[in-house]
Amino acid sequence: MSVACGFECVVVLGCMRWVWKRCTYIGNDDSATWPPATYDEFEPIPRLCRTILAVYEDDLHKPKFAPEGGYRLNPHWAVKHVAYKETLGNAPPYLIYLDHDNHEIVVAIRGLNLVKESDYKVLMDNKLGKQMFDGGYVHHGLLKAAIWMLNKESETLKKLWVENGKSYKMIFAGHSLGSGVASLLTIIVANHGDRLGGIPRSLISCYAVAPARCMSLNLAVKYADIIHSVILQDDFLPRTPTPLEDIFTSVFCLPCLLFLVCLRDTFIPEGRKLRDPRRLYAPGRMYHVIERKFCRCGRYPPDVRTAIPVDGRFEHIVLSCNATSDHAIIWIQRETEKALARLKEAMSAEAPTAPPPVQKIVRQHTLEKEHKKALERAVTLNIPHAVPTDADEEPSAHKAEESSRGVTTEATSLVEGASTSTDHSTDARANWNEVVEKLFARDEERKLMNKEESSSSTV
Repeated sequence: MSVACGFECVVVLGCMRWVWKRCTYIGNDDSATWPPATYDEFEPIPRLCRTILAVYEDDLHKPKFAPEGGYRLNPHWAVKHVAYKETLGNAPPYLIYLDHDNHEIVVAIRGLNLVKESDYKVLMDNKLGKQMFDGGYVHHGLLKAAIWMLNKESETLKKLWVENGKSYKMIFAGHSLGSGVASLLTIIVANHGDRLGGIPRSLISCYAVAPARCMSLNLAVKYADIIHSVILQDDFLPRTPTPLEDIFTSVFCLPCLLFLVCLRDTFIPEGRKLRDPRRLYAPGRMYHVIERKFCRCGRYPPDVRTAIPVDGRFEHIVLSCNATSDHAIIWIQRETEKALARLKEAMSAEAPTAPPPVQKIVRQHTLEKEHKKALERAVTLNIPHAVPTDADEEPSAHKAEESSRGVTTEATSLVEGASTSTDHSTDARANWNEVVEKLFARDEERKLMNKEESSSSTV
């Protein structure tokens, strides 16, 4: 009897300890050891949040839902504003904006619309692990949406980039559902920049706001130099490994779902998570905006921390009443504006005069070094399909060089193969379904491999 009572006490104490740890875990803990972000690298984020918000407007000349201070966009520079009736359910609505002030071509994609069935269809099409994509796995529905957008808009993007002197940056930005589409768009364009006029990788960027988990860990780290994820404190979506369709179909009992996910993941060892090649993660470099502190009420002036985490990459659910509100694009836009103002004040206090360009060069070298260390860390942890830095740098540099000339051997062979198989060699318009197939895993006979073959070949 005494033994049974002792066992019950141990179980009760263990449960109490777990409840205490989970209830006291806050979003601040995810990035407690990260260094602060700088003004220059964070500066585009509030601006792009406003551009994403502009997608929700029917007419930019007469905005109805403008944030404080307005969108600060020139309506005449809006090249295309594509609504649901034009996407036909293949992708979320988006805006193509030519920003002459900042020399950027921006493709902004809106987040999930809870009353639109077409958005749910994109989420439900999640044939996870059906094919290896660029050495990893991605969300199938989001990838199809990205391919559809490229088939529709690649000629427009190519024309804009060429007509503006081939010097403008091309930025893909999205919120929630749109963040996943934007991230996969970036991967495709980074590998096939020749199809957009030869744009180099150095001029391609992605900003995933409140990012969805859309790619495996090796891809999330591999593209951390061009994909940037923005997370507001306790946001649930980047932390939830549960498939997206389960999250949003359960949105009305979301707290219960998050608690169950939190309970389940507690008993999954970290090593097992890292060894799962089909477990999806939020992409790229992380920018974590912190505005609340433990056991304190209200919002504080936000701080921004940044890193490329590998292990412990936003894996813990935060049981917070703000877990859903921190996902809203309007809140993210407001808090990133405040954070940018603080970074600007700090920069002005440290250097009353304009900072020399050398500081930007030093910071760029620091970011490159962090990316290299993250890639090495992924290899050290035996992340499936992780690429060593020595093997990754040389092809990337070679690919960027060839893309800048507008020709790659890989793309040339793809065009020749497509022309012989489709009898449309005179059609200059890129078929992105054929282009993307180049990123799928193939066997020795050049046939697409299914998930079982892909997994066994890498063991």
